[in-house]
Amino acid sequence: MKYLVIVGDGMADYPIEQLEKKTVLQYSATPAFDRLAREGELGLARTIPDQLPPGSDTANLSVMGYDPLRYYTGRSPFEAASLGVDLNPDDISFRCNLVTLSSEKPYSDKIMHDYCAGEITNEEAEILIGEIKKHLGSDDIDFHCGFNYRHLMVWHGAPDDWQLTPPHDISGQKIGEHLPGGTGSLQVREMMEKSFDILADHPVNRKRVEKGLNPANSIWIWGNGKKPLLPSFHDKYGLQGSVISAVDLVKGIGLFAGLKMIEVEGATGNIDTNYSGKADAAVQALKSGDDFVYLHIEAPDECSHRFETENKIKAIELIDNLVVGPIRSQLEQAGLSHSILLITDHATPLSLGTHTRDPVPFVIYRSDDPVSNPSRKFDEASAAEAGLYMGDGFRLMDRFIKPE
Repeated sequence: MKYLVIVGDGMADYPIEQLEKKTVLQYSATPAFDRLAREGELGLARTIPDQLPPGSDTANLSVMGYDPLRYYTGRSPFEAASLGVDLNPDDISFRCNLVTLSSEKPYSDKIMHDYCAGEITNEEAEILIGEIKKHLGSDDIDFHCGFNYRHLMVWHGAPDDWQLTPPHDISGQKIGEHLPGGTGSLQVREMMEKSFDILADHPVNRKRVEKGLNPANSIWIWGNGKKPLLPSFHDKYGLQGSVISAVDLVKGIGLFAGLKMIEVEGATGNIDTNYSGKADAAVQALKSGDDFVYLHIEAPDECSHRFETENKIKAIELIDNLVVGPIRSQLEQAGLSHSILLITDHATPLSLGTHTRDPVPFVIYRSDDPVSNPSRKFDEASAAEAGLYMGDGFRLMDRFIKPE
């Protein structure tokens, strides 16, 4: 049996007035999703415990079968692993976003205009993070260039007392009430304020402004954590497998779980990602000996953070048309016995622009044991009506791989 998890990040939503009071999943044309729902085991899973922040970190840990209450130490250590940064026991890592702030003075009066700095390119980001490292790095603090707007700061021997806010949670808001708090917050605030002076008039940003693009004029520090210890996926489930994702966070969780990384050309983490390339890579991995593939697609979540309703619909329909449908066809043509878990890791409602703890729809389809529920669709309401509820979302992987 081959096992494939397909995660549409942030697909779940609330009913929207302009979409005939339907959710995006209900409104979108998703024949491949719905076929799985008709022929599989449909339900809702609670992937994020009340005690933890509703993020892709805690949610994807759950989906991959790890209890976040036991294994979660913070977001950025997973991203550090993806970048090849090995943390020492006394290191604290932080996510370091390149963001676009407004020009008000003082710094605390600025507004979070764009949490991802207009999707700044890797080439531009490398130059800007190099400037940050030159001016703000020290014997105790290192900066590492990541991907796009997502980067890393590591503080050796840092205090472990922080109150930090994800920048995508405060789009359009004044930053003053959301600046870092905790034991080392003054030093971090000073670095963030200095970063504006370093970056605002940098040639890279001057060129971006001339092109009508948002400048990456500040860093934003958040997502602190220490190095976690996860049991290997193979030890838990007896399977060898891989992760396909454009997001360092998900790659890092996979690396800590002992899974391989499959890089796909053109995978961006945005709506322009290489959907077909990801689908083909997943099928090829399963044909070539992998027992398990975790395929993660970020696009719907990014659209929600930007309040882009039409693009979120488009992203979901592209996942259905270019990923789920072709994967199923290719696995059937190859004669491979397979199980598919289709899930959204967490809800990211367009009305809020950020993540919530709402239970999310999932379906488990088994090619050797299909069922028939003709009226079912893959959406929040149909999943609730199905009556299957996984209160501990991390146990869903047990149900998927070791069915009762």
